[in-house]
Amino acid sequence: MSKLKSGAAAALQDVLRDGMTLAVGGFGLSGIPADLIEAVRDSGVKDLTVVSNNMGVDGKGLGVLIEAGQVRKVIASYVGENKLFAEQYLAGKLEVEFTPQGTLAERLRAGGAGIPAFYTKTGVGTLVAEGKPLAEFDGETFVLERAIKADVSLVHAHTADTDGNLIYRYTAQNFNPVVAAAGAVTVAEAEVIVEPGVLDPHHIITPGVFIQRLVQASDRVKDIEQRTVRPRAEAAAAAAAAAASVPA
Repeated sequence: MSKLKSGAAAALQDVLRDGMTLAVGGFGLSGIPADLIEAVRDSGVKDLTVVSNNMGVDGKGLGVLIEAGQVRKVIASYVGENKLFAEQYLAGKLEVEFTPQGTLAERLRAGGAGIPAFYTKTGVGTLVAEGKPLAEFDGETFVLERAIKADVSLVHAHTADTDGNLIYRYTAQNFNPVVAAAGAVTVAEAEVIVEPGVLDPHHIITPGVFIQRLVQASDRVKDIEQRTVRPRAEAAAAAAAAAASVPA
């Protein structure tokens, strides 16, 4: 049976349900599966637990699920760009489990590897460790963190073949690979899709065994949270000043 589906809605139509845990790849707005996120929004599924590096911004990325009131709980390491998220959290409408970024990545990796839990020093002595088992190893205290296994994972790749083998580019490689492995069902969108045997096996990052469904990503603008650049005249002046300061 082919993994390639006709569109994001078709790829998700029989795997979404109320109350499920949804893991979503991406780093900020970079490498997010935007088509799949919008298909989740359009499905109307609710009471979701969303696991992600962050929750996007207002009106973009996972922010659209916050706006639609479909999220009950968030497990993330950063949420500072989303004002509506903050409003819902402060109003008691949204449960939040903050997790240090490295711990979040390892919880997802462990879920994909079949490891139920692990010990880490990160968070010991802070609110992160409250209510969690502690243990001492070699004279140091560690906190037990549980793995994350999602009901469905959504990821974005640059290139895929129709067997589901994935290659990511740049920042998109940060969380997509661990999210892909942590899903009981993983759906990927890819910008370029080729036939099996075309991809160099040495370049494949997520093997197709982790991917159950695949969809062509739409051609869209790739957003970033904040664009910070210097005016061209200022940049040129700075470059000239730097060049002048170099000894002949």
